Amino acid sequence: QVQLVEFGGGLVQAGGSLRLSCAASGGTFSSYAMGWFRQAPGKEREFVAGIRRSGTTYYADSVKGRFTISRDNAKNTVHLQMNNLKPEDTAVYYCAATPRIPIGASSNQYNYWGQGTQVTVSS
Repeated sequence: QVQLVEFGGGLVQAGGSLRLSCAASGGTFSSYAMGWFRQAPGKEREFVAGIRRSGTTYYADSVKGRFTISRDNAKNTVHLQMNNLKPEDTAVYYCAATPRIPIGASSNQYNYWGQGTQVTVSS
């Protein structure tokens, strides 16, 4: 059983940056693909970024060029560096893990989820 804890959220002005982190425990971190999802009020949860066991990364079109996902297997941590933030990035951000090779952006592929961290971008 994998436990995930996100931290690093907060309030930032448009154009600013935040770095989210997700600490994993209870499993072999390097054997999991990791993903970040977000959910804004009144909207469905959506894919943001993913990183496979190999280190291959992929992004939603809405964040490509602004967000960077990375992983540190030695520290069992995945990060999401968010630059040039926009008000539409405001959401609760969730970290997720899967032992499979994720294909596409479906959240159904992920078995384990953190509790989420709030990101608010003011205009």
